[in-house]
Amino acid sequence: MRARVIHPWPLRLTHWLNVIAMVMMIGSGWQIYNASPLFNFNFPVGIGAWLGAGIAWHLAAMWLLVLNGLIYLVWSLASGHYRKFFPIRPRAVLADLGAAFRFNLKHERGVYNAVQRLLYLGVLLAGLLAVLSGLSIWKPVQLWFLCDAFGGFFIARYVHFFAMTGICLFILVHLLLVALVPKTLPPMITGGRLP
Repeated sequence: MRARVIHPWPLRLTHWLNVIAMVMMIGSGWQIYNASPLFNFNFPVGIGAWLGAGIAWHLAAMWLLVLNGLIYLVWSLASGHYRKFFPIRPRAVLADLGAAFRFNLKHERGVYNAVQRLLYLGVLLAGLLAVLSGLSIWKPVQLWFLCDAFGGFFIARYVHFFAMTGICLFILVHLLLVALVPKTLPPMITGGRLP
């Protein structure tokens, strides 16, 4: 009997393309934000030396992000991968969260625990919200119906900012967990095998 791969190649490919897209989106987004801040601070770094360059990088990365997201969605539905995110039960989330805070969370290779399921679904929804609010900011006249759905251009900017903040927090937690459980990284590069 053949050993099963932990992370099939379409998952690994879309994961690492997403890393590239998100670095570009966040960095160029900071550059755009700095040109017209929503709050009383600026980001110390950004991609693009000025607003126009930041927008150009942001739009280029947007197409990579959306195309990659669509490929992931189609593959996930076709392969049944999406089933790994369900069910999500509040009791299981609380139990796994408690175990994680006690550094006693079991890590079963190839299986998402309840907290991972909740966080992965949450970041996918935040990504969808960021894309839709971003489109409404990019084309508020042409996509007026989308812009109106967010409460107008200015509110859509806040929605976009907070959706991206949620994604950035997810990335920080994701990187922290990889640092705490480093054995999870090699399978995301090589695919790994289940016995």
